[in-house]
Amino acid sequence: MIKKVLIMGGAGFIGFNIAKFLQKKTNYHITIADNLSRGKMDSYLSDFISNDNVKFIEGDFTKEDTYKKLGNEYDYFYMLAAVVGVNNTLKIPGEVIRINTSLILHTLEWLKKGNAKNVVFTSTSENYAGTIDHFGYQIPTPEEVPLSIVDISHPRYTYAVTKILGESGFLNYAKSYGFNCTVVRYHNVYGPVGTYDGGREKAPAALCRKIALSKLNNIKDIEVWGDGNQTRSFMYITDCLEGTQKLFNSELSEPYNVGSDEQVSINQMIEMIEEIADYKVER
Repeated sequence: MIKKVLIMGGAGFIGFNIAKFLQKKTNYHITIADNLSRGKMDSYLSDFISNDNVKFIEGDFTKEDTYKKLGNEYDYFYMLAAVVGVNNTLKIPGEVIRINTSLILHTLEWLKKGNAKNVVFTSTSENYAGTIDHFGYQIPTPEEVPLSIVDISHPRYTYAVTKILGESGFLNYAKSYGFNCTVVRYHNVYGPVGTYDGGREKAPAALCRKIALSKLNNIKDIEVWGDGNQTRSFMYITDCLEGTQKLFNSELSEPYNVGSDEQVSINQMIEMIEEIADYKVER
């Protein structure tokens, strides 16, 4: 029996990779919904949606009427649509709040009228920022610790604010309207982009590019934000997909971290890339 899957935000990095992962399975029909806000459709996406079991719906889903394009006959639903990125939070914090909140509220109202029984809402490790900084919780951070914001007035945290709202909204709508919702808190996913979403590089890709260009042009200096001692737990996209699918199939309505236990500093990452590139840089 064919299962119908809707991936909202499916033209972005993680959403597109989820779509590709599911498309290879013969019992899924994939619908991607996206507003193409990152630019025009590129060859990766146009080639992908030419598959018989893939459909693409373009629209501005901050507007309630746009949801009429979707219908409501889906078995599974992935919610990945959001404005993300530090630059966006600093430059257009009001739009981050408006767009992400509108997407969450309209999607929830659409979900309660539909047939989807298994839902994933994608959240973020940034929800823990205040908890770790002010309460001393250790990394890796258990899902049960409180979520908190360092400075509610600072634009940097507008993205995390909307994700905390989304977690509460999706989990409580799931209880009220009879569908399963798993919240996945992603931790620094990286890998080949494969769509026009390439303007939002993760640290591994950005540092590889900087060091490669430095070697090509015989330049020693590269720009590194911070002192290089800050750590991250990076997760490759294939591990992200495997973790997401295991949680999705579990039908458990609660939040889960999807990431790696291993912490790597930016300086350590630079040293690893230098060894591979056989080129030393200054920072």
